[in-house]
Amino acid sequence: MSRESVNRGAELETFATIAKMGSFSAAGRALGLTPSAVSRTVARIESRLGVRLVIRTTRALTLTAEGQAYLLGARRILADLDDVERTLADQGAPRGRLRVSAALAHGRLCVTPLLGEFVARHPHIVVDLSLSDAIVDVAAGQADVAIRFGPLADSPLMARRLSENGRVIVASPAYLARRGKPKVPEDLHRHNCLNFDFRRAEPVWPFRRDGRDFALTVKGNVEANNGDTLVQLAREGVGITRVGDFNVAEDLATGRLVALLESFNPGDREAVHAVFVGGPNTPARVRVFVDFLVERLGERAAPPGGRAARKKNRRR
Repeated sequence: MSRESVNRGAELETFATIAKMGSFSAAGRALGLTPSAVSRTVARIESRLGVRLVIRTTRALTLTAEGQAYLLGARRILADLDDVERTLADQGAPRGRLRVSAALAHGRLCVTPLLGEFVARHPHIVVDLSLSDAIVDVAAGQADVAIRFGPLADSPLMARRLSENGRVIVASPAYLARRGKPKVPEDLHRHNCLNFDFRRAEPVWPFRRDGRDFALTVKGNVEANNGDTLVQLAREGVGITRVGDFNVAEDLATGRLVALLESFNPGDREAVHAVFVGGPNTPARVRVFVDFLVERLGERAAPPGGRAARKKNRRR
């Protein structure tokens, strides 16, 4: 029989099913083939390779060392084929599981409220949203899309700019009634300042006075790895904190928190990006989700294709 007339994919699937089911007859039932047809497939593979792959007895079926090696290759090739088919099918109609990683507060306040609209647009996509301030490795496959704050480190990932985030210093009216309201940044030395515990978060808050920027070291008795916790502590009167303005927009509007030292606010802004594995094989579910975030969170960069809108520089 010529190589061209052999269905190699069917052979690989048959052999993998034999190993899974443990017998020719069970594999045949699973594949809709007779046991003799399954046996002939194995014999044909063994004849072509010149090695024995399977040892059969009346009680058991055992793979030889060569059979084990063939099985590993078969499973790998079948998995690759499945991936290719899913990717191609995905290009036509966005579908499948989409794993999204977002910071706790930003995900809760800015991303979660948009998901109803997104899944209504794309009913075949299942969004798996993970909210945590821990950094996941998108390049290693821990998420399909991650939302990142601040400067992006070099990496092979793509990045789309979503928005910018400002910072504001806040405290509760009860705390201020008890401890007094700081009028200049130096007054913070007499206050309990609640800060982030990230490695990149230094115990200093930036300020601007008379057109000059300066940083002030602050101290407090609580640190946390997410803005939600710091805001909750500030609401409860534990201390003063400096968080993203999206964290406290509602609290400021309702008066639960009060903005402090705004005349000294340096106006520093932190860029927010969606990062993902780019390239021609980027699944449609990833592309449409990132486009949706850009649309709804407010892109401020150049048109698609421009440097700022879609950065193909190395990002993490």
